[in-house]
Amino acid sequence: MVVARNGAELAKALGLPATAAHKWRVRSELTSVLIAAVEKEGLTHAEVARRAKTSRTRITSILNRNLQHVTTGLLIRILGSLGYKVKLSVSREKIAA
Repeated sequence: MVVARNGAELAKALGLPATAAHKWRVRSELTSVLIAAVEKEGLTHAEVARRAKTSRTRITSILNRNLQHVTTGLLIRILGSLGYKVKLSVSREKIAA
């Protein structure tokens, strides 16, 4: 049995590049903000779908953290449709020797 405590460990255990962990982290953070926004504003899945011009079933999947076939761009578009602006910050990580 393999135990992965974070995205980086999971990517390594699955034999995926470290970049996969970065992608998962970004998408997870965007999803967390989206879930909090929907809860805070008391929106229905149907209302979010209407604003974002996508299906209710897709919104329900995303809000249940099922991100299969969901792009980072779609998450940003949904947040934008709810009046949120996504800001990007890039920094260089120290690479272990």
